[in-house]
Amino acid sequence: MMEYTPPTASETGPFRFDNSFARLPEQFYARVEPTPVAEPWLIKLNRALAEELQLDVEALERDGAAIFSGNRVPAGAEPLAMAYAGHQFGTFVPQLGDGRAILIGEVIDRNGKRRDIQLKGTGKTPYSRRGDGRAALGPVLREYIVSEAMHALGIPTTRALAATVTGQPVYREEILPGAVFTRVAASHIRVGTFQFFAARGDMEAVRALADYVIDRHYPEIKGDGRPYLALFKTITERQAALIARWLHVGFIHGVMNTDNMTVSGETIDFGPCAFMDTYDPKKVFSSIDQFGRYAYANQPAIGQWNLARLAETLVTLFDPAADTAVDLANEVLTGYGSVFQEHWLEGMRRKIGLATAEDGDLERIQTLLTLMHKGNADFSLTFRQLAACVEDDASDAQLAGLFQNPEALLPWLADWRGRLGREPRAPDERAAAMRAVNPAFIPRNHRVEQAIDAAVRGADFSLFEALVDVTSMPYEDQPQHAAHAEPPKPGEEVLQTFCGT
Repeated sequence: MMEYTPPTASETGPFRFDNSFARLPEQFYARVEPTPVAEPWLIKLNRALAEELQLDVEALERDGAAIFSGNRVPAGAEPLAMAYAGHQFGTFVPQLGDGRAILIGEVIDRNGKRRDIQLKGTGKTPYSRRGDGRAALGPVLREYIVSEAMHALGIPTTRALAATVTGQPVYREEILPGAVFTRVAASHIRVGTFQFFAARGDMEAVRALADYVIDRHYPEIKGDGRPYLALFKTITERQAALIARWLHVGFIHGVMNTDNMTVSGETIDFGPCAFMDTYDPKKVFSSIDQFGRYAYANQPAIGQWNLARLAETLVTLFDPAADTAVDLANEVLTGYGSVFQEHWLEGMRRKIGLATAEDGDLERIQTLLTLMHKGNADFSLTFRQLAACVEDDASDAQLAGLFQNPEALLPWLADWRGRLGREPRAPDERAAAMRAVNPAFIPRNHRVEQAIDAAVRGADFSLFEALVDVTSMPYEDQPQHAAHAEPPKPGEEVLQTFCGT
């Protein structure tokens, strides 16, 4: 067993921390040190991200196992667990908080952006309740794969800086290898963070948190006559755009609780998440979502519901007159639907090769989705293959072959080609634009599970490495990795995903 050695006073470390959240009042967090582990080993360091964060990459290569496992707290770090509450599947829990995560500090990246660095799986915190504060290897690998794939897809997301095994088991339904995930975020402030203070009637803390979020994320609204309303409107617009982009790639978050919605507009917490294979608007993977609350097509409405909960925490800041404040909040919430629809429709137009707008486009897109559902067509392959049909009519047969009832697609293809005839771009330009928004590679659920199984059962990380590499270039054809674009074969389909807490 490796001996835990605390840092010396002279150690400078690979980070240059500037910890603004730690300067907030102490009811915002609990100061806590990571619990050392037995024999940490660094599985993977995201060197490109480390360089973006202006970290000392060579030092992390050398000392990363100790740092990212929590065995060595780097100089300048101020470890803390953040307080928050949340609605979990519609039921309010007044105290949640970081039960197995510790924010070690903030850095300024090479673009001048402030970024959190958090360790997940580093032991108990005051918010752990009955949990052990640890993470199993499988969920750590899942979050690494999916968060980096989301980034490569161009979707705002938290990032993966490192994955580390601890050398200690964790006890779930079975004994599993333990691990720690190092997550990077614009911040870890959630809707549930506001709810934590509002539930306690601590409006001074709500206001302080809102001021902090404005300063950190949205300084451009500081001069607005109603800055807190502008904050709520900006967060609403960010979430509408984010969820539209999830739908564009067939992503299902799986657990859209208010404690899993950031105010920065980033995707966060990849527990039971999944990407659809065959298109089904009612698709659910999460084992804990028994009634389909967070199904694929329900995500936009849940986003609005979560934002209504945020409005409840901020509404007294919108206007001194209660009725006026409520009206202002409702106006923003009512506008969410049109903002979402605008982003969704614009993205779907791009997916089918349209650069201009016509009145019939929405119906045309909805007809295709209906045909895909009835025909059990693969979501990603259908849109990727559609680009080939732009360049060569002979590709129609290959596209139709993705449907159980190929003939049903032909009238839609004829209508679509007529619509393209009213577009200005040449076929090759259009096809290239379509391939730039329709990924060839996503983290297919069966591939993720295969990578996890190989690592957990046999300490074989080659499938994990391959999947990370392939999905880092999702819009490239990569013919040498064509098998990664294929849907699951019989017996490979993943029907359920699990939270992993």
